[in-house]
Amino acid sequence: MKKIVSRAISTAVAVGFAAGTPHVEAQPTYPAKMIRIVVPTVAGGSTTMIARLVAQHFSTAWGQSAIVDNRPGGNTVVGTEYVAKSAPDGYTLLVPSITHIVLPLLTQTPYDPIKDFAPISGLASQMYVMLLHPSVPAKDVKQFIALAKARPGQVDYSISGAASGGRLAAELFSMVAAVKLQMIPYKGGAQALTDLIGGQVQMSMQAPITVTHHIKSGRLRGIAVTGEARSAVLPDIPTMAEAGLPGVETHTWQGILAPAGTPKEIVDKLSAEVRKILALPEITARLAGQGVNPLPTTPEQFTALMRADTAKIANVIKAANIKIEN
Repeated sequence: MKKIVSRAISTAVAVGFAAGTPHVEAQPTYPAKMIRIVVPTVAGGSTTMIARLVAQHFSTAWGQSAIVDNRPGGNTVVGTEYVAKSAPDGYTLLVPSITHIVLPLLTQTPYDPIKDFAPISGLASQMYVMLLHPSVPAKDVKQFIALAKARPGQVDYSISGAASGGRLAAELFSMVAAVKLQMIPYKGGAQALTDLIGGQVQMSMQAPITVTHHIKSGRLRGIAVTGEARSAVLPDIPTMAEAGLPGVETHTWQGILAPAGTPKEIVDKLSAEVRKILALPEITARLAGQGVNPLPTTPEQFTALMRADTAKIANVIKAANIKIEN
């Protein structure tokens, strides 16, 4: 009898414990739903092009849709802040350009460009091409410098934003060449390029990916590149050093970030997939054909790159006295 009672009590305790224990469901394998890739500029520029390439391959590799969401505004603040405040679950990502680290050096932003994000990987690196509208009476860098010195403050240039890498390149050129140019800011690279082609502005610094066909068609004149070596897609255009102006070596890049706090296993999975994409022969060939160098990195390497470039850019901003006009 005692054994029967003892068993009954044990069974009751076991059932009661099981009933009181919360049911824990296994988490679905990432990704289990759509991935949103935010680009903090208007559509049409090189950053959007590269983000779309990544989104397409995420969708193919994982069988989940990945979309590019352009959220311009505030010199990239609007889209960047949106991602910084999004859930750190890997479903909202950011693809910025080098503006991501330039802007906080020029003005206060509602986020820290490194601490408030989980770097995933670099995507691409590009030099700039100095472009002139064909109506500008200058065929090379020396002639353009002479023109700018003869018309101080009257020669204008378009940029995709007041804190863009293109502006940094133009400011560095102005400082080294000792000329004064007039900056005309736009909300994105597409409109900055459109107005250059239309002759509303005279000069612009743009990445080869968006301008090579315009140079080859004669709609724009490329007079120098900011790389240490010539561009493979624009081999006839000299470097700044070859054109007689050393010291104007600069570049831009695109990368991919998640909100800070995103689980390491998700960050590592995204990073591995990005590096796999950038190693595909068809992707490498496609980027090379547009003057773009793949920039695959680990999360740690991309963090180090951003920190190193921040230090270098801070020195240029200080030396050139670059400011954002409010």
